[in-house]
Amino acid sequence: MPRLLLPALFALLTSLPAAAQPIAPGPPMSAEARATADRLITGALADSNAYNRLAELCDLFGHRLSGSPSLEHAIDWILAGMQADGLENVHGEPVKVPHWVRGVGRAELLGVGARALHLTALGGSVATPPAGLTAEVLVVGSFDDLEAHAAEAKGRIVLFDAPFTTYGQTVAYRVRGASRAAKHGAVACLIRSVTPYSQQTPHTGVMRYDTTTARIPAAALTVEDAMLLSRIQARGTHPKVHLLLTPKMLPDAMSRNVVAEIRGSDLPNEVVALG
Repeated sequence: MPRLLLPALFALLTSLPAAAQPIAPGPPMSAEARATADRLITGALADSNAYNRLAELCDLFGHRLSGSPSLEHAIDWILAGMQADGLENVHGEPVKVPHWVRGVGRAELLGVGARALHLTALGGSVATPPAGLTAEVLVVGSFDDLEAHAAEAKGRIVLFDAPFTTYGQTVAYRVRGASRAAKHGAVACLIRSVTPYSQQTPHTGVMRYDTTTARIPAAALTVEDAMLLSRIQARGTHPKVHLLLTPKMLPDAMSRNVVAEIRGSDLPNEVVALG
């Protein structure tokens, strides 16, 4: 048995959205390797240990954005747990990570039926002006819908009210929506949270700016609030919203990759890396 090298970077890298980093498929797995992988998977699913540890991690430390104190506390906890489990060569390797801070996020529907809207900034978003911005909302259901109504986007907040299909498909609005809206002169971008289930809970994640367009503020609205704005527009009126977002990107911060080993008995100097 070769040794297993277990590296993990417990950070949300706001500049590297997973959806934008395609990975080429590797060579087909041999029957022997597949059998070994199946044994590992079966063992992991045999009890709730992994779930319980994940629950404890989330309960103790909450979000673990890269550069945040909660990430560093979580890494300390993980290193201690690996040592308690008897893994070998447990250590943290220093690494610089992006340090984006979410700040405050507020939005209010103005006019008749005025109310607070539920949202949170997308990872990597720029801020609004300090006093926020006020604009009418253009609700579109897709990128094609935006192109069809491109002349109406200038000076407006574009909301992508795209119903959830699959995560891989729907997350495109979160990753690329802001730049697609900015291309047509929008002042901000909102997306319907990328989730099939909601109880007025916004679902966030990373986004990416195109280098050829202006960077505009971007946030995720709850499913319920996105549908509300869509219904208002469907009645012939563009809803007006006041939006305040205060995220900022700080200099890269120092963090750690977490590494541990399980040294093999037959081939201790050969390595299988799991991440």
